Amino acid sequence: MFSIRAGKIEDLPRVLELIYELAVYEKAPEQVINTVEMMEKDGFGPNPVFGFFVCEKEDSGEIIGTAIYYYRYSTWKGKRIYLEDLIVTESERAQGAGKLLFDRIMAKGLEEGCTGMMWQVLDWNEPAINFYKKYYQATLEEGWLNAHLQDYEIKRLLS
Repeated sequence: MFSIRAGKIEDLPRVLELIYELAVYEKAPEQVINTVEMMEKDGFGPNPVFGFFVCEKEDSGEIIGTAIYYYRYSTWKGKRIYLEDLIVTESERAQGAGKLLFDRIMAKGLEEGCTGMMWQVLDWNEPAINFYKKYYQATLEEGWLNAHLQDYEIKRLLS
């Protein structure tokens, strides 16, 4: 029904559509500032900083999901694969595509010698939390807060 493959540069317009769909689901579409051009540079330029897989419907080749990852380094654990986003278009959810994508990211981490995999999930996203618990018995940590600065904030602070 579905097949998983490494993402290609020509997949980026559809992947960005899926990213926007996720942002709408997470009630933050105005926060998406990424572009296909940025993703081309960041994923396929001389120093790629992310990779991705896509899930296609076998009968039509339509991309219905993506898993975007990068590597991070833990001073305690070493090299880790970080799942930035796992997205399956709403009409195709609960049919196994998300599990195929998640499994492929886990396998990629092992192929690359990672000591484990990390990701985040919003505390109100019960379907995702249930997915991670049901299929993977994942540990969901409490007590960590996300922190960030936008580029314009950094420029202001450093000027």
